Amino acid sequence: MFNGIIYNQGTVTKIVKRPKGLNIFIKSNLKLNGRDIGLSVSCDGVCLTLISYKSKNMEFYLSNETIVRSKFNFLKVKDKINLELPLKYGTKISGHICQGHVDCIGKVFVIKKIDKSYLFDFKIPKKEKKHLIEKASICVNGISLTISKVTKNGFQIWVIPHTYKETNLSSLKKKSLVNIEIDILSKYVRNYFNDKK
Repeated sequence: MFNGIIYNQGTVTKIVKRPKGLNIFIKSNLKLNGRDIGLSVSCDGVCLTLISYKSKNMEFYLSNETIVRSKFNFLKVKDKINLELPLKYGTKISGHICQGHVDCIGKVFVIKKIDKSYLFDFKIPKKEKKHLIEKASICVNGISLTISKVTKNGFQIWVIPHTYKETNLSSLKKKSLVNIEIDILSKYVRNYFNDKK
């Protein structure tokens, strides 16, 4: 369980392709040690299990299901990854509850700098758009953000300078891909009422 507030980033140093999966290595300044093997880490919003740690390099295994659901099928060495450790009891939740279960891949349609902030317009698959609600929370590359507007093809968000600088949103360009996790409350409520019909 995470809250989508990013304090750390890492860099992909190695990718090992397997018959039905990937092993990826990410180097970061996260304070970890050998006892943390098995820990869940949010990597661009995807909950991955730490399987090895050496010289600041974290290793994760991605199943084919994770690869298909996320942008990691297009991952490259030197890519910057947003990182978040799991919540601890008593931690302040400044964002929203994020599970690390990515729903789909989004694509950047437009980026505009307006004053000191940035307006991002994302496209998402049509079947996921029904879950979007204006002013609801959404997780983009592991970052807790607020939907400012639901559009014909997806949604818009506003990003303040601090978030832009401290996350990999600053590296996005038109047509860049992002991991999207829709607020679990929205999905649960819709599912509940659909079952009642």
